[in-house]
Amino acid sequence: MSSEEHKQKVCILGSTGSIGVNTLNVIKVNAEQYDVFALTAKSQVDLLFQQCMEFQPAYAVMLDSTAAKELKSKLSNAGSSAEVLDGIEGLNFVAGHEQVDCVMAAIVGGAGLLPTLRAAQTGKKVLLANKEALVMAGKLFMQFIEQSGAQVIPIDSEHNAIFQCLPINSQAQFTKQQGQGVNKIVLTASGGPFLNNTLAELAQVTPEQACKHPNWSMGPKISVDSATMLNKALELIEASILFDLPAEHIDVLIHPQSVIHSMVYYLDGSVLAQLGNPDMRTPIAHGLAWPDRIESGVEELNLCDIGQLNFQAADEEHFPCLRLGRESALSNDSAPIILNAANEVAVAAFLQREVSFTQIPVIIEKVLNKQERRVVNSIEEILEEDNKARSLAKKFASE
Repeated sequence: MSSEEHKQKVCILGSTGSIGVNTLNVIKVNAEQYDVFALTAKSQVDLLFQQCMEFQPAYAVMLDSTAAKELKSKLSNAGSSAEVLDGIEGLNFVAGHEQVDCVMAAIVGGAGLLPTLRAAQTGKKVLLANKEALVMAGKLFMQFIEQSGAQVIPIDSEHNAIFQCLPINSQAQFTKQQGQGVNKIVLTASGGPFLNNTLAELAQVTPEQACKHPNWSMGPKISVDSATMLNKALELIEASILFDLPAEHIDVLIHPQSVIHSMVYYLDGSVLAQLGNPDMRTPIAHGLAWPDRIESGVEELNLCDIGQLNFQAADEEHFPCLRLGRESALSNDSAPIILNAANEVAVAAFLQREVSFTQIPVIIEKVLNKQERRVVNSIEEILEEDNKARSLAKKFASE
């Protein structure tokens, strides 16, 4: 059998975002083990074109149909054989393609829901960097994983850290962690760029300031979520579903250096933590190679250079989004879907300078209080709740 047949074929959903770019960097370091089968993006034609020319995928997908036509023309003129598809149908096609072994689910926001579910449904190894698949459709996603025999490896640095610290037998299949001697898990949070700002100062924050994270290099939406701590709210919901733990057994701890990525507390008093430099190539490499290990290109952690690690409690008055996330995690209804949708609209409005930074949690809470909640059991019901919440959030953002 040739070395090509041994290669793992990878589909990257959201290859032009920070996670996608870092995934390609890790694959480049380990080119003898991985083959890029499909690359997808929303509308960044030039960057996707460059990626296609370097990695020569069989398929390239643009969510935007106009962008897809432009990409197709550029690739054709450059002599590329990549087949260009568009829309959600194209994303679903490559995510579930029979030749794909591994899907990096890195599309930001609700747009990544359907192709991520498709990857789970068709039994792929799913590297989950899209929070929304679990936040919006956690029960359904985990059902698909169980029914298809798919593997899910969390890529968010916090959930990947927890995954690495869990008992080995429960890593292969997410059984009830309390039955494995786990008492609680602790998600660490940097606190973002405004950890020490007053509430009055937060009201004057600009999009440029909110997007300047002290430790991580991320896209604008995720950077704003980190600044409001809404990302940690989503991660709390995600962790509860993924690791089958009630929200009462999940804490959040501020750790400004972002060296300890999360911790697992055991009943016997042991605490296991995963440490590393704040670089997404580490969890990406772990997910690609699991259960083995590969080079990531990340510099070795030097604790002597760091000197000290600091911690403080997460203040839910300072970060009201965290409170909203915990309340949503404790609900057994559509609150997480509403929370996520309202936040996407509010963050988009903030980035367009239509609302202030401190209005983001206000808009989210208004939508949560206004929209009637229900138990959802299908993709159609999930999307219906999502659409209702977005409409309400747009209304409140324009007031």
